[in-house]
Amino acid sequence: MKTKENQFLSGINCPGDVKKLSNDELAVLADELRKFIIDVVAKNGGHLASNLGAIELTLAMLSVFDVTRDKIIWDVGHQCYAYKILTERKHLFHTIRQFGGISGFPKISESPYDAYGTGHASTSISSAVGMAVARDALSQKHEVIAVIGDGALTGGLAWEGLNHASSFRGDITIVINDNGMSISENVGMISEYLNKLVTAPVYNRMRDDVWELLGLLPSFLSKRARDVARRVEEGFKNLLIPTILFEELGFRYIGPVNGHDIKSLIDVFKGVKRLKGPKVVHVLTQKGRGYDKAENDPEVFHGIGPVKKSCDETDPHKNAVSWTDEVSDLLIERAEKDPSIVAITAAMPLGTGLDKFCRQFPERFFDVGIAEAHASVFAAGMAAKGLKPAIALYSSFLQRAFDPVIHDIALQGLPVSFFIDRAGFVGEDGPTHHGLFDIGFLLSVPGIVFMSPADGNDLKQMMDVSFECGKPTVLRYPRDKMRDGLEGFSPEKVEIGKPSFLEGDCSLAIVGVGTCVYTAVEVREMMSANDGLTPWVVNARFIKPVSGELVDFLKDKKAVICIEEGSKINGFGAFLSLSLAESGFSGKFYSAGVEDSFQPHGSRDVLIRRAGLDARSIYERTADLAAGIKS
Repeated sequence: MKTKENQFLSGINCPGDVKKLSNDELAVLADELRKFIIDVVAKNGGHLASNLGAIELTLAMLSVFDVTRDKIIWDVGHQCYAYKILTERKHLFHTIRQFGGISGFPKISESPYDAYGTGHASTSISSAVGMAVARDALSQKHEVIAVIGDGALTGGLAWEGLNHASSFRGDITIVINDNGMSISENVGMISEYLNKLVTAPVYNRMRDDVWELLGLLPSFLSKRARDVARRVEEGFKNLLIPTILFEELGFRYIGPVNGHDIKSLIDVFKGVKRLKGPKVVHVLTQKGRGYDKAENDPEVFHGIGPVKKSCDETDPHKNAVSWTDEVSDLLIERAEKDPSIVAITAAMPLGTGLDKFCRQFPERFFDVGIAEAHASVFAAGMAAKGLKPAIALYSSFLQRAFDPVIHDIALQGLPVSFFIDRAGFVGEDGPTHHGLFDIGFLLSVPGIVFMSPADGNDLKQMMDVSFECGKPTVLRYPRDKMRDGLEGFSPEKVEIGKPSFLEGDCSLAIVGVGTCVYTAVEVREMMSANDGLTPWVVNARFIKPVSGELVDFLKDKKAVICIEEGSKINGFGAFLSLSLAESGFSGKFYSAGVEDSFQPHGSRDVLIRRAGLDARSIYERTADLAAGIKS
């Protein structure tokens, strides 16, 4: 039923319904979409500011293009909420980012309207070129549109795609959603270049006017005049703008266009459909549009958690500091004492907590844009000259820098310190953002020191190790609050490769990686209460190297349980079991980790239980080990 609040939204049941609305009606629908998105994100959390800024753009594209055939590829995908609502998922939108609900990102398996699955930046142009080439090879007829933000254009992969697209002369449209932001403010040449285009729109207007005027001449004169115009165009555009880069790459540049003027957007896209070859449409939008708080602070409102109406006073961790904040504070403490420490991030100063470092040491802070590989090689160059670079990245984004970790850092033995945030399950952002693979791929790299702290005491000492050992180091930690320090473990001092132990009274040991040590203690308590066994608990501390002390301690045990919040394939459990097998270990080994599959979105607690990494599940699955020890 239509109401005054959702006069037009209630009538949208498929993307074709958008085409039936007038420009004025679309403007009302835009307001209704904003309210709908704000209400749901307030309950579920999610990407708010980026979605609010892309609503008119979404409506215009759905008004012009036929998404039953045409392919719209959203770069990153954190601006696709309106698109999801208008492509037959309105009735499911209340489930977005919830376990079992729809994803917060485009997902091929979720809807035929999602042309390409995304979650990481800068992939849209390359995938769009691939789709356009495939379309032409298959003699198909449809449009291919990549929507990429100016922030994602700071990624090298986007420019690799543009370079290839310049040699592909088929039809493809690149829409630059320019809001002057990635998550934080953009940096570097690309941002400055787009600003030049914004301040010099006269070029396109004059070019179009001249072209149309020449077309009015008699045909024999018109063709000759246009040939002359093409030859003088290079000098003409350089007179107005130093270089129109996109046109140099072979694209027809259209813009800039007001991204909140639906009529102008529709007119431009209709015109673009008539143009052949590669096109760039430069659209100016406002991140957080229509919501004062998000407009005023788009960085904070880029991605938010659900709004909590009350605080649970029974929550023992409600006042705990996050791992991200603690790492940030400790890094500042170390930098105050050591002027050679510098900090680097890839367009994530707020998410990684380095915004505080930036305020304290602006001349020692470097945001390189969405360019994780460059960040790593950049850090390698710094380390080669005696600085101590600290790179803070999300685990899932470090995947993009795997080659530089091997080739530019580890192979050369350069002391670069990686601080890997969001290791393990990240929650509602889902499989594109879970940090479940860093252990698996980094364990294969020779010469690195790989640490996983369980508590604040571990973290403080491991940070000292990272800056003092003179080797490449990795320190991983979850998207979570820090818990109270572990009691009863020894030794207190962190030394490379050396674990700490909580003494037991039987021949069973439970090894925990990072915060999984708390889970190990809970399993121990269940075994003690229910089975009369008190296993040893080991805080591994170091994923690599595995010390001879740990192997010697475990090899004589009847059973070993290893718990890690990461993939079992090539994980720490696999590494440890191999080391034990080579030592002559003949007992039973149980590896508790994430199975060989991509994990869905949902809260961390739900996903940990689903993966069987909670204490109750591990206790129940290892009942035979306990029984074997008792017998």
